[in-house]
Amino acid sequence: MHRRTLLAAAPAVAAPGLSQAQRGADPRVLRFVPQANLTSLDPIWTTATVTNNHGFAVYDTLYSVDARFRPQPQMAEGHSVSADGLTWLIRLREGLRFHDGEPVRAQDCAASLSRWARRDAFGQILNARVERWGAADDRTIEIKLTRAFPAMLDALAKSFAQVPFMMPERIARTDPNTQITEVVGSGPYRFLRDEFVSGSRAAYARFDRYVPRAGAPEWGTGGKVAHFERVEWHIIPDAATAGAALQAGEVDWWEQPLADLLPTLARNRAIETLVADPIGYLGFLRFNHLHAPFNDARARRAVQAALNQEDYMQAVNGPDRALWETCFSLFPCGTDYATTAGAERLQGPRNLERARAEIAEAGLAGARAVVINPTDFAIIRPMGEITADLLRRLGLNVDLAASDWGTVVTRRANREAPERGGWSIFHSFGQAGNFINPAVNPLTRGQGAQGWFGWYGSEAVERLTAEWLDAPDQAQRQRVAAEIGRAANSDVSTVPLGRFFIRTAFRRSLTGVLQGTAPYFWNVRRV
Repeated sequence: MHRRTLLAAAPAVAAPGLSQAQRGADPRVLRFVPQANLTSLDPIWTTATVTNNHGFAVYDTLYSVDARFRPQPQMAEGHSVSADGLTWLIRLREGLRFHDGEPVRAQDCAASLSRWARRDAFGQILNARVERWGAADDRTIEIKLTRAFPAMLDALAKSFAQVPFMMPERIARTDPNTQITEVVGSGPYRFLRDEFVSGSRAAYARFDRYVPRAGAPEWGTGGKVAHFERVEWHIIPDAATAGAALQAGEVDWWEQPLADLLPTLARNRAIETLVADPIGYLGFLRFNHLHAPFNDARARRAVQAALNQEDYMQAVNGPDRALWETCFSLFPCGTDYATTAGAERLQGPRNLERARAEIAEAGLAGARAVVINPTDFAIIRPMGEITADLLRRLGLNVDLAASDWGTVVTRRANREAPERGGWSIFHSFGQAGNFINPAVNPLTRGQGAQGWFGWYGSEAVERLTAEWLDAPDQAQRQRVAAEIGRAANSDVSTVPLGRFFIRTAFRRSLTGVLQGTAPYFWNVRRV
C-alpha cells in the first residue's frame, strides 16, 4: 500500500511508546517526533543532525546567528578585541547556571571551546592560531591568539553540525575523540537521562533557573523562553505511523514528514506545515578526481553541460516548485556568497549531443564509470539513477553499484581505482547552511588527498580560502568567496543539483514554532 493511502486510512494508529495517559495530551507536555533515532548524546563528538538538535534543547552558546546569518551574542554580554587582534575578551551575562546548579564560569567556557576546537573543522582552523583558551576572571573568557583571526565570531556562532555548546569544565575536559555520557548544559531544558531509551524516547524538563536573554527570539538568538514543562521525543521510524499519530493528536509535532505525505497532512485542518529551514538543503553530485574518467576536466564539464537540475529536483520532491528550486552555486543561493560565476555551462540550454561529442573527443567513449548509489535512502536513490542514465547517453560504460547507504559511506572512502573497489560518482545532500562558510565548505575546498571524498585539488582555491580567513571585513570576504566559487565551478569540483526545502508539521494547537537551523523548543506554546 502506498504511504499516502495508508496514512489516510489509519489516522488512529497509536504511536509506539505512548501510554494511554500520554495520549490524553497533558497540555504541559510537548510531544515531538524527531527525524531519526538519537544514538549519540555528544554534539561535539558527532556531526549527526539529530544530536545537534538535542544539543540546542540542552545547551546554550556564546553566540548564535540570526535569520540573516549574522553572529549575535547569546550567553555573551559582549566582547572586546585588542588593537593587534591577538586578545579577545568575552564577558558572560549575569545569572547563567548549569543544570546541576553550578554557575557558568569563564573557565567552563574556555574548556568547552578548547574541546570543540579540536574536533570541529572550522574550530581546528581557529585552534591552529590559539595560544591559550583561558579566563581573565569568572565572567570573562580570554582567548589569546598567535595570529589575528577576523572570522572569530563566525566560528563561535556556528549553528550547524558540531556547534560550540557550553558545558561544565569537568565534562569539557573529556578527550574530544571520546563521547561524553553525562549531559549537563545551561539551556532552557534539562535532559532526563534516566528516561532515555535509544530507539524509543528521550525526555527533557524545563530548567527553572534558566535566564532568557532580553528580546524576541530569532533562530538561535534572542529570548529563549520555555513554555512547556516537558518535551518528549518519540522515536517513530515508520512515516505512515508518525503521520497517523500526528493526525490523531497523539503527538504534537513531526519534525520531517516525507514529501509524498504532505498533501494528506495539508488537508487536515488541525495540522499546519512550515518550511523549517528557509536556507534549505543542497543536493549535489560528487566526482572522484583521482581516477579516470573524471580526473579529466573535459569529462566533468561534459556532465555539467548535459545535466538538468530539474530532473533531479522533481524526482526527489515532486512537481511542487514551492518545495525546490534550481541553484547553480556551490554556496547556497540566497546567501551572501552565492555565485553562478564559472557555472555558465550548467545554466545554459542542455545540449546532450555536444556533451556526447566532448566525451568522444576526449577519448573517453566507452570508459567505465561506477556510480555508487543507496537503495535505502529515498532522497538520494533517484539522483544516482538519473545520473547513471545520463552517463550512458553520453557514451560511458556505466556500472550502477546499488547497495545500502552504509555500504556507500564505506566505499566512498576507498581511494582505489573503480576496477579495484573504488568509485567514480556519488550523490548526497545536506543542510545548505553547512556550505556557507568557504573555509569548511567540502564542495569547494581544494585540499586534494587531504580533503573530502572525491579529493578535488586546487592550489588557487586554497590560496583564496586562506585569503578569506584573513579578510578584515564582509565586503572583502564576499569578493574572495566569489572568486572561490568561480574557480571551483570552472574546475567542476562538484555539480550542484538544486536546493530543496523540507517542511515540518505540527498541530495548530501550537503557536510560536520558529524557523532556523534546528527545531527549537523555546517560544512554542499551546493555545
